[in-house]
Amino acid sequence: MSNLKEVHITDANLRLSDNIVKGGILPNKIAELSRTVNVVGETVVEGPLYASRITIEAAPFEVTGAVFSQHELYINSDVEGNVVFRKAVGSASSVVSRALKCQTTFCSDINAKSVMLCNAFVSGSIYADEVNLENCVVIGGVFATQSLSVKDCIVGTFISPFVELDGNVNLLLPSVFSVERVNYTPTTRLYSLALADLGSLYRHQEEAPESGRIEINLAADDLRTTLTDGNQQRTLHSYSVVGKVLAADLIDTDKFQNHFLLTAAALGPQLLKTYELGTDKDGKPAVLTLERIRAFFFELLQGSIQVKPLDGSFNIEQFARTM
Repeated sequence: MSNLKEVHITDANLRLSDNIVKGGILPNKIAELSRTVNVVGETVVEGPLYASRITIEAAPFEVTGAVFSQHELYINSDVEGNVVFRKAVGSASSVVSRALKCQTTFCSDINAKSVMLCNAFVSGSIYADEVNLENCVVIGGVFATQSLSVKDCIVGTFISPFVELDGNVNLLLPSVFSVERVNYTPTTRLYSLALADLGSLYRHQEEAPESGRIEINLAADDLRTTLTDGNQQRTLHSYSVVGKVLAADLIDTDKFQNHFLLTAAALGPQLLKTYELGTDKDGKPAVLTLERIRAFFFELLQGSIQVKPLDGSFNIEQFARTM
């Protein structure tokens, strides 16, 4: 990191380059509610950030507090480097990043009318009317009230009235939901990593024999589900592996350490100390830092770390003893 100059907020429109902002950027007058913030060079905002419009034209850029943009938070498509939001990000309009070479990290939830992300890592969940994700990792859920488009991503789960899937989509939980049938291309593959041994993969060790990813057949595994709340009923399409894993009770999923890994990813900077997931194949500590977790999930996404398919065979006598 270069030497950053401390800047005091006085202007209605800010242009930040090689600056560190102590205490954040918040309006003190009515006129400052329309303030725009343009980041054109390395910048750190130590606190919350509120602006009418936020445009990021260069990296690295980091905000340690919550972020809200009245109109738009936009990351230019030619930005290269790290952009990190340590707390929740919200917008009354849109949150957009199409930068293929920018490593954008959201350490908490995103809440906006429209969210369009590429090559982004989200520790929390996404809440929006319209969501478009490409080459992204979302540890939590994606909840879109109107439409959802997902291409080559890892997400916890999702629910939306209208869903389009393309490429390889991996789920961290067993089920996803949509009001209409999911639209997908002939090359779309949907997998659940709920029984994958993510802990061993994180440590670069051999996966447990009874672990693996499970493919969800979007044509055959479509289950109509009716949810009831008092006098209200809602019918959804559920795509799940719950009914497929007949012998799931035979597997000790706790030893996979998936829950510990995903919790560390979701909590991110809220953790008071750095934890370890045991030792890796070289005998070194497998430290659970946000940067290392991000790199791990993108290696999964891009295929440099392969998850083996789950072996569907089991011993019927062993299964009978559990009943």
